[in-house]
Amino acid sequence: MKDYIYIGIIAALFLVFFMLHIIQSSRISKLMKRYEAFMEGKDATNLADAIEENFQQMEKLESSYQDAEVKMDKALSGITSTFHKLGIVKYDAFKEMGGNLSFALCLLDDNNNGFILNTMHGRESSYTYIKEIENGTAYSTLGEEEKQALQKAISSDED
Repeated sequence: MKDYIYIGIIAALFLVFFMLHIIQSSRISKLMKRYEAFMEGKDATNLADAIEENFQQMEKLESSYQDAEVKMDKALSGITSTFHKLGIVKYDAFKEMGGNLSFALCLLDDNNNGFILNTMHGRESSYTYIKEIENGTAYSTLGEEEKQALQKAISSDED
């Protein structure tokens, strides 16, 4: 009698495991079909081709990025040689005759190279002079207003 009970339990377990096996087999079959469909893709390209294409696009992007970096470095090096420091001082060159219309304008680059433009305005005439500046110093003697304009331009970088 006990043998029949054990055989019945074993048979029941066998049926349960057999049903679980069938269920798992159908799930694996569905999963394999989905996997194959995924590997094939919609345009009949497989996953390896898609990955290869992505790597090629990444290489193109890297190349474009490096090109842009070189161009940006070139542009930034060009900016250092442009005038972007400014100092200006307005004054009355001929004391009560021309008004406060004269000025000394200093334009410098990053290395304090540039020029001072001095325009003296009078009632009857105007005079314009330019003086070269290298490394923050002038080759010729500077007037008081020109010195002030030079100092303003040099210190404008600190603001």
